[in-house]
Amino acid sequence: MRNGRRVVITGTGALTPLGIGAQESWSRLCEGESGIGPITRFDASGLSTRIAGEVKHFDASKYMDRKVARRSDLFAQYAIAATRMALDDARLEMTEEVSHRTGVILGSAVGGIGTLCYNMRTENEGNSEGVSKMLASMYIPSAGANDISVVFGIKGPSRGLSTACATGGHCIGDAVRFIQYGDADIMVAGASEAQIVPVFIDSIGRLRASSTRNDEPERACRPFERDRDGFASGEGAGVLVLEESEHALARGAHIYAEITGFASNIDAYHATKPEPGSQARCISLALRDAQIAPKDVEYVNAHGTATILGDLSETRALKIAFGHYATQLMISSNKSMIGHMWSASGAVEAIFTALTLQTGVIPPTINYETPDPECDLDYVPNVKRTMPVNIAISESFGFGGMNAVLVLQRWTD
Repeated sequence: MRNGRRVVITGTGALTPLGIGAQESWSRLCEGESGIGPITRFDASGLSTRIAGEVKHFDASKYMDRKVARRSDLFAQYAIAATRMALDDARLEMTEEVSHRTGVILGSAVGGIGTLCYNMRTENEGNSEGVSKMLASMYIPSAGANDISVVFGIKGPSRGLSTACATGGHCIGDAVRFIQYGDADIMVAGASEAQIVPVFIDSIGRLRASSTRNDEPERACRPFERDRDGFASGEGAGVLVLEESEHALARGAHIYAEITGFASNIDAYHATKPEPGSQARCISLALRDAQIAPKDVEYVNAHGTATILGDLSETRALKIAFGHYATQLMISSNKSMIGHMWSASGAVEAIFTALTLQTGVIPPTINYETPDPECDLDYVPNVKRTMPVNIAISESFGFGGMNAVLVLQRWTD
């Protein structure tokens, strides 16, 4: 570790299609429930994909002042809410002294796309106020990080990242580096997305990346399965409180897990077609950073989007990185239940990976009915497993070939 500083997770907050809060989402995930359903946010009847994983029963006023909510896009509202949950979970008081040693890295792939689309509407389409003077500050991807810093008084390093589907993994990995290099003792890290708007859902449908199983939304997302036809978009946020281990122990914090390795790279190959060799190298670099061997890893929280090329590439990458040991790995895709939450996927899945290490519960990959002969590893089909897990990795592979891999380890003092 850089300077001998170890980084642990002391707080989690999440809003997902499965529930409000990390624990509610985790409980339903382990039981194999699906959060995918018909789109209710707008009339999707004319689109090829009419299903998504929407966050349900969200009330912004429970987590922030109404004035803050009015000047924040929905993705930033989700980020603020998840941050409040994470800070409360960590039992962290943001004193003046603490605030200067605490930073924020909060990412989003598309930022305030809902606000942008609304401001592009004409009066006849329901926008009678014209373009908002707050538009520029509300739709940029860094708005979430900015709002978190203001709401919670966090004055250390701050970043807003946007690296497509790998954003959440990159935010957490970069936050780990800030702590390892001594620039902060605590980092609030994660990602948020609220991209269920007509133009985005239509675009992904035209790309043929999303499932068209509109009549059976709960069964639509089928990672690694032979009859998969794409993902369902999900929305929400995941935020972690990361802390230098000695700092956490000194204040008696609960520790979920330790983050021992991180790596990132890019395929430099194609905008939407993944390259397994580059993904495998990212995995290997993360293992090297954690100073462990492939045989030490027991569980992989996969990117697992349920796209034809994506799942095949990820399976091949695991075989390259782990060799013959790949057949002994337990692998599961949370996206079978929460959908593809874009930037937020990596953050939420890192939380779920930490909970696997803490509880010994491996969530299933649901909707796995007919095996694909080319995806022939152990994807923990349909039913959770319970057994101790000491080391796990969380993978995020994004559009443009951007890759991020985190290594998490069960905490032992």
